[in-house]
Amino acid sequence: MGTSVRRVEGPDKVTGTARYAADQPVDAPLHLHPVQATVARGRITGLDTGAARAVPGVVGILTPDDAPRLADLGDPELRVLQHHEIHHRGQYVAAVLAETPEVAREAAGLVVVTVAEEPQVTAFDEHSPARHPAATLANYAPPTSGIVDPDAALDAAAVTVRATYTTPVQHHSPMEPHATVAAWDGDHVVLYESSQGVAGARDTVAALFGLGEDDVEVASPHVGGGFGAKGSLHAGTVLTVLAARTVPGRAVKRALSRREMFETVGHRPATVQHLALGATADGRLEAITHDVVASTARIEEFGEPTATGTRAMYAAPHRRTSHDLVPLDVDPPTYMRAPGEAPGSFGLECAMDELAVALGLDPIELRVRNEPEVHPESGVPFSTRNLVACLRRGAERFGWSARPPQPRASLVDGWWHGTGVAAATFPAIRFPGSTAVIRFRHGRYEVEIGATDIGQGARTVLTQIAADALGVPTDRIEVAIGDTALPRGTVAGGSSGTASWGSTISEAADRFRDKWGDDPEEGAEADAATPDNPWAGELSMAAYGAQFAEVAVHADTGEIRVPRLLGVYAAGRILNPTLARSQFLGGMVWGLSMALHERSVVDPRFGHVVNHDLAGYHIAAHADVREMTAEWIDEDDPYVNPMGSKGIGEIGIVGTAAAIANAAYHATGVRRRELPLM
Repeated sequence: MGTSVRRVEGPDKVTGTARYAADQPVDAPLHLHPVQATVARGRITGLDTGAARAVPGVVGILTPDDAPRLADLGDPELRVLQHHEIHHRGQYVAAVLAETPEVAREAAGLVVVTVAEEPQVTAFDEHSPARHPAATLANYAPPTSGIVDPDAALDAAAVTVRATYTTPVQHHSPMEPHATVAAWDGDHVVLYESSQGVAGARDTVAALFGLGEDDVEVASPHVGGGFGAKGSLHAGTVLTVLAARTVPGRAVKRALSRREMFETVGHRPATVQHLALGATADGRLEAITHDVVASTARIEEFGEPTATGTRAMYAAPHRRTSHDLVPLDVDPPTYMRAPGEAPGSFGLECAMDELAVALGLDPIELRVRNEPEVHPESGVPFSTRNLVACLRRGAERFGWSARPPQPRASLVDGWWHGTGVAAATFPAIRFPGSTAVIRFRHGRYEVEIGATDIGQGARTVLTQIAADALGVPTDRIEVAIGDTALPRGTVAGGSSGTASWGSTISEAADRFRDKWGDDPEEGAEADAATPDNPWAGELSMAAYGAQFAEVAVHADTGEIRVPRLLGVYAAGRILNPTLARSQFLGGMVWGLSMALHERSVVDPRFGHVVNHDLAGYHIAAHADVREMTAEWIDEDDPYVNPMGSKGIGEIGIVGTAAAIANAAYHATGVRRRELPLM
């Protein structure tokens, strides 16, 4: 561990031999094309499939009247073709099976759907009468302590900043869209699925179709990005498996169109964030409030944990975070890279910049003065917390000392230049529930665990962990992942994969060596489940970082460019520097994209995303990504897991948009409190 081992699957990917879900070879597959709702709310009153059935090559058409029945799991999104109600634009209302994808598409366009429309609400309004407190927050509990009349403390503070920040709906845009190949043999079904967790996919399909666990096989050998949307099953997968049920002996193949990716697999909800910071004259925070209103779906509540990062960042005796939701007639939101921390850091870190301006303090010094000794909310000690070291290292590397103290001070060739900073954090998570098996065969160690590589390099880093734990070179390790035929693995989400699967493999390796020593016999084997962390609950465990940005704003046109980004991180032991740098930079690019481009525009009349393709939904391109640097602090944290590592897949995005927004203010003297900035 700690060396830049080349990606195990690298040659397969660059030569095009790595097979993704829709690439899997199956004999004479049928192709599915859906019929989707064109209204946001209503009830189907008629379905005319006559013209569609007459198209040569059409094998079958599924409608709510004849589709196989599914178990009700309490998740409305998964009740595909089980009723006539329409809950959002793009909902699947029928599906065509045909010999070719072209025929399926043509026939789907001939299905006539009659709908009785009902009043719908798809425009997000924080003042909606339907607004209510979030029942739950994704992956987070309600605040536990530290709420001591923050409003009175704000009123009494020497300096107070109150501001509102907004972030828009954003959509996942992985290179590989969601895709499924499904084939039934009696009551046994095999799926090739673009998934972040094969075990969870198997469990959901088994429950929906009333099958035993052994009757469902799911394989995800390679996944072309997920970012949270592939962490659980969505309607498209269910529709494909449902359709395949009606054609025993034939596989059914379906890859979502880019447009469907904006309609049926979730999104990051919009937020309105009301921030208030109260401080003493020398910049000591007395109170923090972060009150959030976010969008959700009427049919299924998802609470974006926007303000939860604020609970951990800065010391203040009086504090409050709250989350309200406004239900809309849209497809349900879901996890998206750094859910909560990404949008929430924009509000908090911009507010901290505004407070620094109000105090006449350097933004880095303000953050250092409010560095907590223990977790600000729970009072639990930190396992390690090197945020100040990240800020200091970043300031030195970025040339922060040369920064003009006042905004709008540097005009170069018609461009106003400025710099900004923001802090970042993301929890160090280890999920229980994985099992690893190690076998010795033909002089090599076979490691099996149902983990998933969504592009982060799981195969490679797990090979390194196993090699270190077994005391052998990496070329004697063969790691098998991405299949329910293997021992169960947890989902690739929450930046938890390396910690969860690596801890499990390390435990199995310890048992293997205890049982067989360093010279095992042929067929030697040992297994282990994810070990408990004895420090869980005793210590607060998280990664931290500091984001620095230089921004140039054209004096005449307002065009924004970002010539430089620097991220400095404290994320435990870095197991593979090359892979880690890629993850950090990938997150920073997404933060840049979030700051400058990404916004899904919903037409409130019809409930659809207007810019529902990559021509209209802009993401960062090569011209946007200029000088970017990611570094890290060497950190020894023996409490998080046996490797001493922390998750790095998401922290790169946290704070990046805020650093860019703060730099834009420093460049122009104009404060923008909404994303995107352009």
